[in-house]
Parts: sequence; structure tokens; C-alpha cells
Amino acid sequence: MPASFETSLLTDMYEFTMLDAAMKSGTANRHCVFELFGRRLPTTRRYGVVAGTGRVLEAMARFEFSPEQIQWLAEKKIVSDTALEYLSDFRFKGTISGYAEGECYFPGSPLLTVEGTFAECTLLETLLLSIYNYDCAVASAASRMTIAAHGRPCLDMGARRGHERAAVSAARAAVIGGFAGTSDLESAKRYGIPAIGTAAHAFTLLHDSERQAFDAQIASLGPSTTLLVDTYNVTEGVKTAVEAARAAGGELGAVRLDSGDLVAQAFTVRGQLDSLGATSTKITVTSDLDEYAIAALGAAPVDSYGVGTRLITGSGVPTAALVYKLVSRENREGTMVGVAKKSASKNTVAGKKYAGRLYDEDGYASEEVLVTGSAEEAAAFFEENGARALQVPLIVDGEILEEGWSSEALAQAQARHLRSRNELPYQAWRLSEGEPAIPTRYV
Repeated sequence: MPASFETSLLTDMYEFTMLDAAMKSGTANRHCVFELFGRRLPTTRRYGVVAGTGRVLEAMARFEFSPEQIQWLAEKKIVSDTALEYLSDFRFKGTISGYAEGECYFPGSPLLTVEGTFAECTLLETLLLSIYNYDCAVASAASRMTIAAHGRPCLDMGARRGHERAAVSAARAAVIGGFAGTSDLESAKRYGIPAIGTAAHAFTLLHDSERQAFDAQIASLGPSTTLLVDTYNVTEGVKTAVEAARAAGGELGAVRLDSGDLVAQAFTVRGQLDSLGATSTKITVTSDLDEYAIAALGAAPVDSYGVGTRLITGSGVPTAALVYKLVSRENREGTMVGVAKKSASKNTVAGKKYAGRLYDEDGYASEEVLVTGSAEEAAAFFEENGARALQVPLIVDGEILEEGWSSEALAQAQARHLRSRNELPYQAWRLSEGEPAIPTRYV
């Protein structure tokens, strides 16, 4: 059976059974506020990166139930006829605000605030979490990698190391974290990410000699291409690559190293290229890189990094561990009241929160403040304390705001992330385990 065009069944069953039970108890239409946040950061993360906002808005545009889906829900007796009638005409009519995509976040940060009836808000839980948990994890890993790269380009090569659809999402999230391109063509087409790629070892092995393989690639892509030189002997490969490019009337663009001791090999290859007069030829390295390997290559004469497995799996942190919790709801008198879990290690803080960031006298972020109260009270607090408000509208009364998923949104998110990251104190840039770069305070 083909996948649904609609995103409405990208949900857990309990969302439907809760909806059904709430309709029967008369509470389904109570106004509610849900927040998506993380209780804590992974021990290896000093900050998180907001990613997935654009994908959520794309998904929300298709969050409705087709006749086929309604029929299936009926056949499987997932919910009652009353709930089926509600779902058949469902469109989210509530309001969603959140941190702008690319923003850094910390424990407790309300990445998304979802307001509407319980019925419509509860249906969104799994969809929102599945997108944000993955995309934020990848973007956070990518950010650490681009920090370690110190301005050298990082390129996504992770498509073959994960789920085929995850590859598309990962490439987008990686760009938010500072990556410059992707090998995945679906991502390049869908999001306008620069596509990169030349040849694998199989192409060299196909030909009767390394020189024939290099000649064929150069004939197709020009001498400025990148040649993979470690199929056989690296020293011979570099020499052959330079000769092949010059025979075609130009200088070789770059060589790629994909095995061995990359630090030592980069120095050796750089020396060889310079001795051959190929001073403009660059060196790119691949082979199971992560932020620590990239940092170790910092002193080596490397010009760019290709990252695969560790990127698409969040570099050891495959999920951002975000949760979606009810924090405020309407009571039987029609008054909004804060609600919270008291469970050990899984407690929550009641009430809708407004997020702002405070800065020290040097202009670096010093504190994340979450104000519970009215919007007016929060705005007054931020103005009085010089805090930057962090939340922006994404969906207003069911209307999806275009700027969040426009063609320019991805580039804007990357630029926003770099600004947000540069505001953080020095300890945020450390790759070692430690506490969040700034504390979170509830007001």
C-alpha cells in the first residue's frame, strides 16, 4: 500500500484514543496550551540547535484526513463514529509559536508553544516530536562539527548511512548547523542545497588502470574536479592525478583522502602536491569523521570535510530528547489554569512561558529566562532587563505563516544560527562534556 500524502497518520494510536475519550467526557474542546521542550541537554551538548521548523510547517499544510484514512480508522475500530466525524473535517485552527529556526536553545526552552482545543493539539504530538527530535539532534551535531572545522567547509555525505527519507531531513538540518553542501540529490532539489559529488572507489576499479579512471573523470567533469587517490597507493595516486589534470590542460582541483591516518596523510600529500607545483590543489578528507576527528585535523593542511555516518546519526546523540506536555488548560468554569507533572525526574513547570535571553556587559548570552504570566508582563520584563525575545509566530488561527517555510527560510535559519551561536560564551564552543553554556531561570 503506498504511503499517504497526508501527514495525519504520522501519529501514535493513543492520540486518537485520547481524542475519542475526551469527546465522550466533554473535555475535547477545552482550550489548552502544550509546550515542546527538553528537560535537559545530553551530557556532550552545551547547547541545542532548533531545526525542523520548516518541515513542521510543510507537514501541517498536509495534516488532514482523506476518505481512505477515515475508512481505515473505521475498519480497524480505532475510534468511535463521533470521533471519525470530527476527523473527517479536521484542520488545525489553533496557534503555534516557537523559537525561530536556527536559534540555540537550552533546558526548558519552549521550542514550540501549541494553543487550541485539546482535540486538535493532542493529535500533533508525535508529528511535532518526530521532526524536532531528529532535526535538532542532527543540527546540533552539525554545529559542533562546523565549530571544530574553524571555517573550513563541511559537506554532508550521510545519505547511505540512514533511512532514505532521514537523509533528506538530515541534509537540511546540517545546513542549519553550518554545512555547505550535500551529496543527496533529493535534498538538493527540494531545499536548494548545493549538490556535491564526483566518484567512488568503484569507478577507479572499473577501469584497467588508475590513470584511465582519472582521465575518464576529468574528461567528464574537467581538471578542476576532485580525484579519489587512495584506491591503491596514495603517493602514486596523487602523482597520477596531477599528471592527468595537466594533460587535460589545467590544474587539479582537489584530491580526496578516505582512509588511513588522515592527519599524517594530509601533511604528506600537501608536501607532495607542493613539490609537484600543484599548490592550488586542495585536500578534502572523509572516512567516519565526527567533531572530534575534525578537531584533530585542525592543524593539518585540509581544506574541507565530508561527513557521513556520524552526522546523520547525530554524532552519538540520535534524538534531542524533546517532550510535548500540557502546561495550561481551561477548567470547567472556563478559566485557564496551569498544570504540571510531578513525576520523579520527569516533572514539568506549569503555565505558558515566554522565552528571552539575557546578556552580560560584554554582549554575550548569560541566561535563558522563561516568564510565566501574560504576554504584556513578559514583554515588560524583557524590556526592563534588556532580554531578547526568542519566540516568533508560526501558525496563527490555523493560517501557516509563509516566512517559516519559504525558499529563503533555510538560508535565513543558517545565518540566524551562526549569529545565535556567536552570542554564546566561550564554554559553549567546547567539545567536552559539561553543563549547558548558560543557565535557565523561571520567572
